[in-house]
Amino acid sequence: MDSHDGAQPGHPVVVGVAPGQSPRVVREAARFAAQFGSELICACANPARFATGESPDGSVTSSPLDPDFADESEADFDPKLAEDLAVILSGRTIRWRTLAIPGEAATALGHLAETVDAAMIVVGARQRAMGGGIQELLSHSVAAKLARRQHRPVVVVPAASRRNESASDRPAE
Repeated sequence: MDSHDGAQPGHPVVVGVAPGQSPRVVREAARFAAQFGSELICACANPARFATGESPDGSVTSSPLDPDFADESEADFDPKLAEDLAVILSGRTIRWRTLAIPGEAATALGHLAETVDAAMIVVGARQRAMGGGIQELLSHSVAAKLARRQHRPVVVVPAASRRNESASDRPAE
């Protein structure tokens, strides 16, 4: 877990992050955290792991689902993603940290939000796949699953088309 200084009097804002995701999602979540005067928790879920222990701050110890293919580095937050987040959030006065959380994304983000009593959960909308229908999108959407299961607000940051997305919004290569 990485932590970065700043004030944090309110309930935290939890944002789901993933490699290759548009920086716009994190920027919007940071804007909410700043408006609320709260901490931003950047959480990346790993469905190949399950929780074995948990702290009140949301940090979790985990084990692999399949011990035959265990890679303990998967329990840690991706260093490249952490670097990307540091660049996206540079110059902001909010307190923020990263967490690697085990489990399916919607369930893990919801559990984290409950554990830390988050003000909201922020996620990015998935880019629509070619040939994918609305039913497919809704049945696999982290946002839709969260919206059905949560009592707290779930904010979905729309996926911008490449044509309308500025160069600064594109994921780092």
